[in-house]
Amino acid sequence: MEAKKFFDLYEPLKDDLEALSKYIYDNPELGNEEFKSSAAHVALLKKYGFTVEEQYLDVATAFRATYDSGKPGPTICYLAEFDALPGIGHGCGHNHLGTVSTGAGILLSKVLEEIGGRVVIGGTPAEETCGGKVVFADKGAFDDIDVTMISHPYNKDEESGYSLALNPLEFTFTGKPSHAAAAPEQGINALDACLATFHSINALREHVLSSTRIHGIIKEGGLAANIVPERAVAQFYVRTTKKLYNQEVSEKVINCAKAGALAAGAKLEISQFEYPYDDLLTNHRLQAALNKNLNALGIVDINVPKGPAGSTDVGNVSYVCPTLHNHYNIFAEGDPGYPTHTREFADATLLPPALEAMKKNVVALAMTGADIICDPELLAEIRAEFDKETAVFKK
Repeated sequence: MEAKKFFDLYEPLKDDLEALSKYIYDNPELGNEEFKSSAAHVALLKKYGFTVEEQYLDVATAFRATYDSGKPGPTICYLAEFDALPGIGHGCGHNHLGTVSTGAGILLSKVLEEIGGRVVIGGTPAEETCGGKVVFADKGAFDDIDVTMISHPYNKDEESGYSLALNPLEFTFTGKPSHAAAAPEQGINALDACLATFHSINALREHVLSSTRIHGIIKEGGLAANIVPERAVAQFYVRTTKKLYNQEVSEKVINCAKAGALAAGAKLEISQFEYPYDDLLTNHRLQAALNKNLNALGIVDINVPKGPAGSTDVGNVSYVCPTLHNHYNIFAEGDPGYPTHTREFADATLLPPALEAMKKNVVALAMTGADIICDPELLAEIRAEFDKETAVFKK
């Protein structure tokens, strides 16, 4: 569908979307505390005819909003984030991100009566902390979705890339306390088991892929120097470029902890202290479809990401349905801008270049959704790529 039609449809939404972004900027809330931010999204979506499930999946600040044309067609999903960072507010620009996703969904809904299909907005809390999308993915929220898109504000335009799979492992070692001077032989040193685990993991690093990251801390290591430590707790992040390899490396890390416990005579409990994240499987055919529309709007200098540096809960979505997570520039041409997670970046989300970027990216995302609904061959190509990437997990 032509860009002009979507720009015309955007104009009546403009004030509402800019007001939503400003309101969330003015009311920054941490993960799973985004009551005002979530309510503001919900109110706007209801205003434009969406049916909204609040407290979705028993998560207080989550929601799922749906606009159904009542006609056959694919279901397009946009993901909204709205949590802030401690101390610096919306330094990651989630006031902007959530607004762009909500705006794209509303804009696409305006043409569904003509082309069919459904649009869903997933209000996903706590991206910066525990990862609300993991709950969505695990509990089937994306099982009926054909394509998912999310676009993140940034200091340049960049295609969806990759992220690292992450397994957050916690090892709790339990020994036996004793006087460290008078009767050390009667004690079982949990800290020794913990330290042996660290030493074994340090040796393991030589025998894993160089892209692997294993980093950890000792959260508890004893109460006093003259007491043999009864309890020690270590937490590790195991990061790899692929989910399947993460399972292999995690098993080796767990064996290091088992060996440490065995050597010291301590008991071992293994748990995950946060949600595990899958790596991001960017759907390149979907990204190409978005690029086509961005190019038509004058956004032509779209960078290719150099490689994964961190982890995101969008990765878990990408193993359920075709997904992209691109970045868009909120700064004026020639302005290097500021990095994310800064107060300066948060402030920039309110400036005219960011508002212009909001308009163009809302339009491009909505156009891409319409293209997928109208072009069964495009959707088939997107799905074929997804099926190929995930085939190993479906055997």
